[in-house]
Amino acid sequence: MTGLSFDTAVIGAGVMGASTALHLARAGMRTVIIDRGAICREASGVNAGTLTLHMTRAALIPYAMAGRQRWIDAPIWLGADVGGRAVEGMSVAFTPAEAEMVEQRAKSRREQGAPIEVISPARARAVEPGLNERVILAAYSEIDGYASAYLTGRAYRAALVAAGAEIREATAVVGVDRAAIDRTGGGFTIRTATGEVIRARRLVLAGGVWLEQMLGWIDVTIPVKCLINQLIVTERVRPVMRTVLGVASGLLSLKQFENGTVLIGGGWQGIGDTVRGGVEAIPDNLMGNMRLARYTIPALAQARIARIWLGLESETSDALPMIGAVPGVPDAYVIGCVHSGYTSGPYMGELLAELILGKATSMPLFDPARLVTGGAPVRSGSVA
Repeated sequence: MTGLSFDTAVIGAGVMGASTALHLARAGMRTVIIDRGAICREASGVNAGTLTLHMTRAALIPYAMAGRQRWIDAPIWLGADVGGRAVEGMSVAFTPAEAEMVEQRAKSRREQGAPIEVISPARARAVEPGLNERVILAAYSEIDGYASAYLTGRAYRAALVAAGAEIREATAVVGVDRAAIDRTGGGFTIRTATGEVIRARRLVLAGGVWLEQMLGWIDVTIPVKCLINQLIVTERVRPVMRTVLGVASGLLSLKQFENGTVLIGGGWQGIGDTVRGGVEAIPDNLMGNMRLARYTIPALAQARIARIWLGLESETSDALPMIGAVPGVPDAYVIGCVHSGYTSGPYMGELLAELILGKATSMPLFDPARLVTGGAPVRSGSVA
C-alpha cells in the first residue's frame, strides 16, 4: 500500500466535486479527486444539460444565474467549449392550474433576481413558432440555455491535470478514517478498493445520491433521497424549436441541439436505487413524457426515439442543498443535493473552495447542520 499526503481529498468527481477540486488546485493546494468511475460520468454526465431558470427553485436563482454564465464562458475559465449556448426559454401553461403556477413561479423567481416576465399566448408563439396554439400563458426569459453534459468530463479532466491535481478514476472508496497524520493531529485516511491508502488534511464529500452513505463513513447521518429520472433523445430532425421549453407542471423539459436531436426530460421516474443505479425505464412514463412533448411541439410527432437512459438525482429533506462544513467533524466538507444542480454546479464548487481557502464566500452557503437533528436553521429564501 502506498501512503500519499494531500492538503485536500475530494471524493466524487461530478461537476461540483470537480469544480471544488479545480479551484483548490489552482489556488496551490495539493489536491486529489477520487471517483469509482470516470470524471463527470454519473449524474453530471447523463443529465439533460438544461441551463434554465424556470425549473430552478427560487432560493437558488442567484446561484443558477452565476452557474449558467460559467457554462457559457467555459472556454475562458475551464479551457474548453462544453456546448454551452445562450438561448431564450419559456415555461408554458395549457390549463388554468398551470397558468396560476406560471404567475406564482415567475413572481417568486423575479424576487430573487431572475429576468422572467409573464407573456401572452400570441407573444409566446411569436417567440416559439412551433408551440401548440392551445397555450394560454407563458413565462419568458431571454437568458436560458443548455450545455452538452457528456462533454464536461473531458473538459474538467484536462483542466484538473493542467492545475496539478491528482486524479484517481476507477478507484472506489471503501472507508474513511479520521487519523493523526502529523504532529498537529487531524486529517483523514481514505481506504480504497484498489488497496491504495490516501491521506489528506481535509476531506470533501461530493457524492450526489451516495452522500448519505459517504457521510456515514465519518459517523454523520443526513438522509438523502434518490430520484431516478428518465431522459429521451430523438433522432435528428429538421429544426422544430428554437427555445428551451418547459411546462409549468414541471413534467417536461425540452430543447433541440444544433445537430438536430431533441432532448426530452421532465423528471418522469424510472426504476433504480443507489446500489444498482438506474435499472429500468417505465414504459408508461416514457409514453407520458413523449406525449407531453408532442403536445407542446406538435412537429415532434415526426420524431423517433434514438435512445433512453436514467439519471440519478439527490434531494435533501427540505429540497435545498447541503454545502459547507460537516457538523462535528473538523476539516470535513460536503457539497451536493442541488436542485437543477448541473446549472449551478460550477459556481457551487467555486463557493465551497472559497470557504476551504479561508475566503469570504461570494454568496451564502447552505449549512449541512440544519439537516441533522437539532441543526441550525436554513438560510432565508423561498423554495417555491
